[in-house]
Amino acid sequence: MEKKRLYIETYGCQMNFSDSEIVVSVLKDEYNVIEQPKEADLILINTCSIRDNAEQRVLKRLSELNTLKRKKPRLRIGLIGCMAERMKDELFKTGKVDLVVGPDAYRDLPAILSEESDFPMNVLLSEIETYDDIEPVRYDSNGVSAFISIMRGCNNFCAYCVVPYTRGRERSRNPETIIAEAEKLFADGYREVTLLGQNVNSFHYQGVTFADLMEAVARVNPLLRVRFATSHPKDLSDVLLEVMARYPNICKSIHLPAQSGSDKMLKLMNRKYTRQWYLDRIAQIRNYMPDCSISTDIIAGFSNETDADHADTLSLMREVGFDYAFMFKYSLREGTAAHRNLEDNVPEAVKTQRLEEIIALQQELSLKSNRADVGKEFEVLIEGASKRSPDNFYGRNSQNKVIVFPKGSSRVGEYVRVLVKRCTSATLLG
Repeated sequence: MEKKRLYIETYGCQMNFSDSEIVVSVLKDEYNVIEQPKEADLILINTCSIRDNAEQRVLKRLSELNTLKRKKPRLRIGLIGCMAERMKDELFKTGKVDLVVGPDAYRDLPAILSEESDFPMNVLLSEIETYDDIEPVRYDSNGVSAFISIMRGCNNFCAYCVVPYTRGRERSRNPETIIAEAEKLFADGYREVTLLGQNVNSFHYQGVTFADLMEAVARVNPLLRVRFATSHPKDLSDVLLEVMARYPNICKSIHLPAQSGSDKMLKLMNRKYTRQWYLDRIAQIRNYMPDCSISTDIIAGFSNETDADHADTLSLMREVGFDYAFMFKYSLREGTAAHRNLEDNVPEAVKTQRLEEIIALQQELSLKSNRADVGKEFEVLIEGASKRSPDNFYGRNSQNKVIVFPKGSSRVGEYVRVLVKRCTSATLLG
């Protein structure tokens, strides 16, 4: 029997892209993945709820895709992931979706899609689901780098964040399945894995810690690079830093979301650390790994943020000297602690101004960081051809910085030594 055609579109974090690979695996007996929605029998949109802007993009996209449905009445459109969990009832009222499936119910997709199903929705959250027995189908991979999801959910309950409500409580995968997945990826030609979790530092399975897991994956093969995302500052241990420093194939790059440089804001956000704690963690990273790059997340305009709080954030950025950052305006999310207990009282124009100042400062810091690398030589894993020039390759160094350089006789998936000759604030040119 000829398989049906699946088009899947993914928004949001790396975890969502990893989840889409699980979804494709679950449906692989009945569906082939295609690249154009107009040819599909089933369209799935894997969604993000972290900010209102992300949800508005998806709602607009659903309207666009429904024009296809008017031409192909048998086309089914499904919304999966965090937005499905958060907006389940409203989504069906729009009339633009045929099924809604939350992030812990992907195993049920074949049944939900079957003609016998009378219940085109499953948004039940699980305390045990990790999909550790499902081999992801890496349908959109470059064949060099891959994500491995090591845990799901979050127990931190930051005041602004919907993740504990859309992805449930924290649970970790059996480390044996993670190591087996890394071994298979290496055997299949992959040379880099990124271990994923909402807070990887919290990984814990029958006495195995995240530091233990990192060491085990690093031992799979010296030619397999290991990265991870994302760390919570309160849980970043010296033991992990020592393991990172000891293994050359563990990349010297840490994403450590600060969110704010103000103690008052950090307390209101329920981040469970202080500015000084954060700076102490930065000092320890540099103590163990002087060449480690550090990136962060920053929120502008959280509830009750004053000019002084904003100034504290700018000063933290200068003091740390982040290599790069993801920067956002605060977006009130229904159901969070901030929604229940705090007023979204910073005017939109002030949020925008503060965000612009944060972005401008980070561009300065990123350019300064990249200029410091000019004249240095790095080992780079080639990931593909440069989008701007077919004569160039691009890849990343251990510090997660993108380097563009002439192809020469090298091939995708190889390690090469590249001398950096110049830079922009975003890219090293070698």
